[in-house]
Amino acid sequence: MRAWAELRQRSGNHLVTSSPLARKRSQWRFGPGGRRDDGAGLPAAKGGERRNYNEVLDLSSGDLHRGGIKPITFVRQIMLKLLIRSEDLCRTGVLIPVPTYATFTLALEEQGAAIIPYHLCEEQGWTLQVEELHRALQEARKICNPVALYICNPGNPTGHLQSRKSIEEVIRFAAEERLCLLADEVYQSCVYGDDTEFYSYKKVLSEMDSNISSTVELASFNSASKGFMGECGLRGGYMELVNLDPAVMKYTHTLFSIAPCPPVVGQIALDLMADPPKPGDASFPTFSEEVQSIKNMIRKNTGRIQEVFAELPGISCHPLKAGLFVFPCLHFPPKAIKWAKKRQMEPDMLYCLHLLEETGLHVRPGCEYGQRKDSHHIRLFVGTQENIMEEALQRLKTFHMRFMKEFS
Repeated sequence: MRAWAELRQRSGNHLVTSSPLARKRSQWRFGPGGRRDDGAGLPAAKGGERRNYNEVLDLSSGDLHRGGIKPITFVRQIMLKLLIRSEDLCRTGVLIPVPTYATFTLALEEQGAAIIPYHLCEEQGWTLQVEELHRALQEARKICNPVALYICNPGNPTGHLQSRKSIEEVIRFAAEERLCLLADEVYQSCVYGDDTEFYSYKKVLSEMDSNISSTVELASFNSASKGFMGECGLRGGYMELVNLDPAVMKYTHTLFSIAPCPPVVGQIALDLMADPPKPGDASFPTFSEEVQSIKNMIRKNTGRIQEVFAELPGISCHPLKAGLFVFPCLHFPPKAIKWAKKRQMEPDMLYCLHLLEETGLHVRPGCEYGQRKDSHHIRLFVGTQENIMEEALQRLKTFHMRFMKEFS
């Protein structure tokens, strides 16, 4: 993550960067909704080369309105405080998917938890397989005490969506192994695939046999920063708890009460997200029109992405079912992998750095999210205007063709 932390400084209509490498690793975002940094505050930036920031196309983040970052992080951390016993000789373990959003991994490390990776099956559209959960759990019990299973549905960065059958299998697994379920469902409104539907873990759990529905512990997360609301800067998110012990619930309320109250505007946004305009309301036509226009834009963008990628050698990508990202796989020639190893970098990281340096297109490398050994990916944000997406794809196409030719 820190490889991207050398940030840019805005100066009029220009970006000032300390070096070409710093410029490649930039993490500033600019847009009509405000400014976004890496979450660590404003950096002290040295003078350097000037480039007009309009030249840079940033498809690295999922902030629709460019308002800020990480309002849901706090509630996730509260749940981790409940689960993780850092003073125990045997570390508390949490199962997490690979690939997954890096912020949650960092939160686990901060709490001193043992990270237990389980791999999603890319060959079958990033499906979650219970057999892989059993494998990961058995290995982990040799070194730690697993207590929770983290699920990201719809997936970030993979764009996959769990079926109802898959969710039921995961819930039964959690019941058998006495694991608390952590269901990150912040992209639940962003579903586009044909014949696909989002099922919440709470709904599926409530409709299962009573010996499961009344015993499996579940924490569900949602946020006003994600999905079509996309208001990161308003700092609104929530956690819903099911089947927790009353004493634990009381302690949870205590943990929340000692923290500063979230901004009132953020609370209003969260209420609107949970209870959006309905048919008959004065604002419903405007609301539904905007949501539909975003969905149409994303459908067109993802369709265009599939068309362009189908023309390119050494790249493959599963169709987007939900969420705001695609996660294509890069099949690098051996010469390119050797070139990256000489520079002591992951191949997809070096690919992204040179893509930014040579074309001004900023995307994320798969190594930041975890991936199987010898596999490489990039993550692209699809919730941008169609003309910007087309320009980004043409830049990527030109660079990729030149890259593959050079290292073939």
